[in-house]
Amino acid sequence: MQTHFSSAQRADPAIAEADAILRTCVHCGFCTATCPTYTLLGDERDSPRGRIYLIKDMLESGRPATTEEVEPIDRCLSCLSCMTTCPSGVHYMHLVDHARAHIETTYTRPLADRLIRAVLARVLPHPARFRLALKAAALGRPFAGLFARGPLKPLAAMLRLAPRTVAPAANAARVSPAQGPRRARVALLEGCAQQVLQPGIDVAAIRLLNRLGVEVVRVTDQGCCGALVHHMGRAADAQAFARANVDAFTREMARGGLDAILTTASGCGTTLKDYGHLLGRDPGYARKAATLAAQVRDITEFLATLDFPAQPPRGARVAYHSACSLQHGQKVKAPPLDLLRRAGFEVVEPADPHLCCGSAGTYNMLQSDLAEALLARKVATLEAVKPDIVAAGNIGCLTQIAAGMGVSVVHTVELLDWATGGPRPAALLEHFQAK
Repeated sequence: MQTHFSSAQRADPAIAEADAILRTCVHCGFCTATCPTYTLLGDERDSPRGRIYLIKDMLESGRPATTEEVEPIDRCLSCLSCMTTCPSGVHYMHLVDHARAHIETTYTRPLADRLIRAVLARVLPHPARFRLALKAAALGRPFAGLFARGPLKPLAAMLRLAPRTVAPAANAARVSPAQGPRRARVALLEGCAQQVLQPGIDVAAIRLLNRLGVEVVRVTDQGCCGALVHHMGRAADAQAFARANVDAFTREMARGGLDAILTTASGCGTTLKDYGHLLGRDPGYARKAATLAAQVRDITEFLATLDFPAQPPRGARVAYHSACSLQHGQKVKAPPLDLLRRAGFEVVEPADPHLCCGSAGTYNMLQSDLAEALLARKVATLEAVKPDIVAAGNIGCLTQIAAGMGVSVVHTVELLDWATGGPRPAALLEHFQAK
């Protein structure tokens, strides 16, 4: 793609990077075939290629963003399916993140939209606040219909997605020792939303890792990875979260050494692995951030390096949903499938496994109509393979898909823990009684 940035514009490292990304695009359109919003809407502006043109014009002009650019970019899920498809290696993730930061600083959103985004940014990344908000949702749920239309529609989606009950916080020990000879020492990212919505996921992960000879360390002062605010264009907030985590994990590396930093939420893992870029222009953090990013592994990516014990058949058919952030963002596709099969499950995938379920962080609240359409399509393909259980590796996907499925939806690591001696996942108690 030909660009026309001035020399003065290219002196800005962020613009220079955007220019380089834009120039790799050859207009082939392969990305349109795998873009969830384009397949739904059929509008070129709602395809990666269309958004790239909009971003190019917006950045080249140097002007504030307009509604014509903001709306299609807001409708982008950042599922990164286009990056898997692109034959030219266009780094769409960094380009759309830059565009969102530009929108955040130059565009004035309607008041209701600004307020809702501010609430999400100030609540979701902070577990204590999020827990209180979920308890308050129980009071607001009867009034959800009042917000079903109009500028406060995201509130209705929030109330719909909020769990009926809030699980008690998990009290993990500072160090959970390996059973038998220690094979590795790892830290587990606690993050933010998952520890409130489903704290049992990390509890299962720790049990499983300990059983396989891995010591798990709880790192103090860690927090949200920054993904939720980053995808809303709040770059400074995302960088602040990243710096706090870099400091926390760097201290732990110096204290006792770490063989890996593990995540059980693939959306977090994609962001952590990109810390070297997110803080790449911060002279005080660039090197430390890159060091941390190199240590990050998805839980299944790490388990695949161990001698995971093969288990007898369990008589359960598992439909595996590959989270976009895992298959497209981290390029981790085979390990979860292989591990589930070794654990004794019959594993199947739905049609179009590359397409998003519609969760995408805050997307299922801010773009609820599109998210519901994507969910309906995903549920239909999952139900078509007639599973007993649905498994996924990201809390957003678990929450989204569970809202539309009639079978249990659980984290991959919970099934692996159960198959190797752990308790039956709580979500299975209601829907599925296996041998």
